[in-house]
Amino acid sequence: MTRRTLFLTLCILLTAACAPRDEPVPETAMSEAQTGSDDLIDRELLFGNPERMQLRISPDGRHLSYIAPLEGVLNVWAAPVDDLDSARPLTRDTGRGIFRHFWAPDAKHVLFLQDTGGDENFLLHAINLESGEIRNLTPFESTTAEVVHISPRHADTILVGLNNRDERFHDVHRLTLSTGELELVEENEGFLGYVADDDLQLRLAMAPRPGGGMDVLRKDGDDFTHLLTIEQEDDMVSAPVAMAPGGEHFYMLDSRDRNTGALARIHLDSGEREILAADDRADVAGVFVDVVSREVAAYAVNYKKPEWTALDPDVQRDFQRLNAAIDGDLQITSQSHDGRLWTIYSGEATAPGTAHLYDRDSGRIETLFSTQPGLAEQPLTPMQPLVIESRDGLDLVSYLSLPRWVETDDEGRPKEPLPMVLLVHGGPWARDSYGFHSEHQWLANRGYAVLSVNFRGSTGFGKDFINAGDREWGRAMHDDLIDAVDWAVEQGITRSDSVAIMGGSYGGYATLAGLAFTPDVFACGVDIVGPSNLETLLESIPPYWEAFFENLATRVGDPRTEEGRALLRERSPLHRAEDIKRPLLIAQGANDPRVKQAESDQVVEAMLANELPVTYVLYPDEGHGFARPQNRLAFYGITELFLTECLGGRHQALEDSLAGSSTQVPTGAEFITGLKEALEGFEPVMAH
Repeated sequence: MTRRTLFLTLCILLTAACAPRDEPVPETAMSEAQTGSDDLIDRELLFGNPERMQLRISPDGRHLSYIAPLEGVLNVWAAPVDDLDSARPLTRDTGRGIFRHFWAPDAKHVLFLQDTGGDENFLLHAINLESGEIRNLTPFESTTAEVVHISPRHADTILVGLNNRDERFHDVHRLTLSTGELELVEENEGFLGYVADDDLQLRLAMAPRPGGGMDVLRKDGDDFTHLLTIEQEDDMVSAPVAMAPGGEHFYMLDSRDRNTGALARIHLDSGEREILAADDRADVAGVFVDVVSREVAAYAVNYKKPEWTALDPDVQRDFQRLNAAIDGDLQITSQSHDGRLWTIYSGEATAPGTAHLYDRDSGRIETLFSTQPGLAEQPLTPMQPLVIESRDGLDLVSYLSLPRWVETDDEGRPKEPLPMVLLVHGGPWARDSYGFHSEHQWLANRGYAVLSVNFRGSTGFGKDFINAGDREWGRAMHDDLIDAVDWAVEQGITRSDSVAIMGGSYGGYATLAGLAFTPDVFACGVDIVGPSNLETLLESIPPYWEAFFENLATRVGDPRTEEGRALLRERSPLHRAEDIKRPLLIAQGANDPRVKQAESDQVVEAMLANELPVTYVLYPDEGHGFARPQNRLAFYGITELFLTECLGGRHQALEDSLAGSSTQVPTGAEFITGLKEALEGFEPVMAH
């Protein structure tokens, strides 16, 4: 299911530049409500490296691992379970860092995935815990490795998917960790993905259907035979999750014959369904599988806030203990193979994540570290979950953050309107959620109201809500954002002339669409790796997304038909660039495989051809988003100056934040006050 997961989390990040206009812009003198009395929170604390993150317990329960900086670059560390202070680095990367790691089932190796410069060709590496040797287990060119299945029953073997034979499809291989041997299990001739059991046998395959949707097939001898069909209207919500113990059933998130995705158990031979859990407000958002029983022991639903419900009485006891001792929302991140030790992550809107170790036998809960302890004494602001009604009656679950110092009424609305940033999530098949949000904290601390809206097409709220966004890029999806702005103005949160729009991926597209399609609504925009031309976006998708093309054609627009091409052209901000009136900031990673640099180049060229000033920030060592902390700090520093000029909020000096970054500004530095001066004498630094 890894390729399908990638599709469901499709993001598109881009950024566009700021420029003064002949047309009046909002008064930038800061009001008392904007300036406040709180200290500025240093950008380094919000966007720099975490002190530690991603705590994991080894399968034998003897070691802990995590990711933390080594000489400023994120690396993998390990320590005995009872002596975290003696942790030692297992890797010594000096480039962009390592961001995803996990234990091999033998407890002798730590595995990690890493690409080059953001190209998303992730290769799988193994670290020998005892010797320190690091091996590339998938040493192929132009290849993306995927972990298909890891089983506690097989210590030395895992299943991996590799697209080194055909870039479009991932063949399944059995990988022996001790030797590095790869044995072909299944040559993939067009499947979206597979589900295996704990004996490392493939049991299910998912095949795309013409026009969208997919068929679920079960393994029958050497072949796969049809079991059930997930129609296009359900395919963003419904998918197999895991095999159930015993091999006769599998677990599935299922919205067939209903709206929200339920947790179901499906009989492998008959397809008969049993609903185990469901919520009419929102989809089942996650499941917790007990490592010993291999049963789904708990599930999560996330409407306004995430809520976990235990299905197993023992796990219910564990949840009660944990909730009594730990503040905030909880997530179990790893388990020892005997089920005794859990690593727990907790988080809340006004505190960064905290990692804990839980002993189920003794009930002991040990808090090990905060991901960013420097934020503990900082003036962090609460986040308000709320629901905004769209013009056609949809409920848009949204999140509002305000500067901590502003006076509010009984409903949490500011008594004096503030400039506001509409922060649009990527995907668009993703969602905003409640919790600690660095960008919300940063912008509120600078004097802005911050509003994030789950517009139609966002995931988590049932298939009807997702499907309402089909072929509505730049139309009804954008109308939802405009409705949220109108609501904020009516509520006295902001003024109609003091709203910026900002986002990455689809949020970058929404920024460009906002300034091009509704040029009088927003005072300025920040576009981070967002597509400007939907025609070229669909022409340049990575080869391994080919199996999802029907879904893209159905939900965005079909470039194979005259009608579809007309729709894609109509919804492309590039073709309305001459209508942009307000300042624009664009940022792009040169190695982005999803939204290629050409997407930003095109709109910048169109604006310059129309003599519309635009500031373009380029990162040569980044992909779809900015992984290096030096680049994040530089980008947010530039954005902060841009927003100060457009909306009048507070800002921190930029100069120190450029250090060590690869920032290039090909055009438009002169349109942001202080940027050109800050760049004088600056030499970009590329990741190794």
